[in-house]
Amino acid sequence: MTTDTQAAIASLKHTLGPSGYFEDPADTLKYRKDWRGNEEGEALLVARPASTDEVAAVVKTAGAAGIAIVPQGGNTGLVRGSIPTEARPTIVLSLERMNRVRRLDPGNYSMIAEAGCVIQALQEAARDADRLFPLSLASEGSSTVGGTLSTNAGGNQTIRFGNAREQVLGLEVVLADGTVLEDLNTLRKNNTGYDLKHLFIGAEGTLGVITAAAFRLMPGPKATETAMLAVPSPTAAQALLALARELSGDQVLAYEILPRESMDLALENIEGIVDPMTEPSPWYILLELATASPIEDLRAKMETLLERAMEQELVTDGVIAESYEQRRQLWRPREEQAEAGRRSGGFGYTFDLSIPVGRVAEFLETTRARFAEEIPGVRFNTLGHMGDGNIHYSVKKPHDMDPAAWDQRKGAISDMAHGMIREFGGSFSAEHGIGSEKRDTLADFSSAPRMNLMRAIKTALDPRDIMNPGKVLL
Repeated sequence: MTTDTQAAIASLKHTLGPSGYFEDPADTLKYRKDWRGNEEGEALLVARPASTDEVAAVVKTAGAAGIAIVPQGGNTGLVRGSIPTEARPTIVLSLERMNRVRRLDPGNYSMIAEAGCVIQALQEAARDADRLFPLSLASEGSSTVGGTLSTNAGGNQTIRFGNAREQVLGLEVVLADGTVLEDLNTLRKNNTGYDLKHLFIGAEGTLGVITAAAFRLMPGPKATETAMLAVPSPTAAQALLALARELSGDQVLAYEILPRESMDLALENIEGIVDPMTEPSPWYILLELATASPIEDLRAKMETLLERAMEQELVTDGVIAESYEQRRQLWRPREEQAEAGRRSGGFGYTFDLSIPVGRVAEFLETTRARFAEEIPGVRFNTLGHMGDGNIHYSVKKPHDMDPAAWDQRKGAISDMAHGMIREFGGSFSAEHGIGSEKRDTLADFSSAPRMNLMRAIKTALDPRDIMNPGKVLL
């Protein structure tokens, strides 16, 4: 460690105070290890500022000494985007202590919250004011505002409300030189030049540190109906989605598809999960309708939908939740997929892809057939947000294949998957981000003008490359 680096670390510790940092490797380990358990790089310090002023001071001091800064929220990402990966002096900047809801304005249907606020806490705060915070994620009990915005996460309700980006009215951001961009307006119409907030949403901390955000809220739901439906095929599921949107008056809140493999994975690895159907189904749909109207009979709509769908042979069986607890149980096979995959000993080769909504069924059926032809016995787990086109696609080793032979297939499998994503007009990254894992793929999928513009923005806002280096761009 150079003298300048030592002096900068000493200054940071003085600024943050004894409770504002971790330095011992045993204490910093969880900040250097991602959700899947991958340990990457080293950190001279984990800075834990408690205010925007402290974040600005940390960024200014570290940047002046050439110390890289890795912003971190809930650290639930899957692309190694929030942990150190570069061999250079680095600190992790954790926003976990900045966890206040600064203002909730029910009349303006808005909320301002700090970057360390957990998504579930914002949902609860909005609910207490008879409002809805419309982001809903499987990891909402640990995902934070900063990390969710930095990856532009989508989640389960994107079909109705859009990705994280669509919920944001304004941002507060600390730039790479320590300057604070304070733009937390809660206006719905504000055409005053470039809409700068969109530079930082989805940038994964490479352009600045999001410290707070102003969000739009929705009327609180007065009724919610949840159903798990057995369907014979993705094609039937696609037709069911169209029918559900039509008959409900476009009140579909969530529309998730799970193959039998997903249900089996949950049943085998997570305690307390049961298949709600009387007979196993090759595919399942988790459908949720919601209304903010206290005078609408949403239950009747769900029952009519189920009746029509069975008449059209789109659905072979179904369960409508009769209570909040039953609703929670219906959601568990979907929400526990990541944990079930981890407990099962591996995820295989995974792809967070997005396909035009109208072609999801065709994509699933075509690609599964092609992979099965190429690798007999290959296993799948292809599930996700069918309502917005985002499928989490896992390709797993055949039971009888030698692990070394499977490992040699990785490049070919990625090439096949990416080729089919291109063929169907999709994206290789729907909501998990780029991180350090997908930089090559981003460059491969992007045009030269697009990459050049992104690099120009990075150079303009972070000329010393101190903000989350090694992420997003090559």
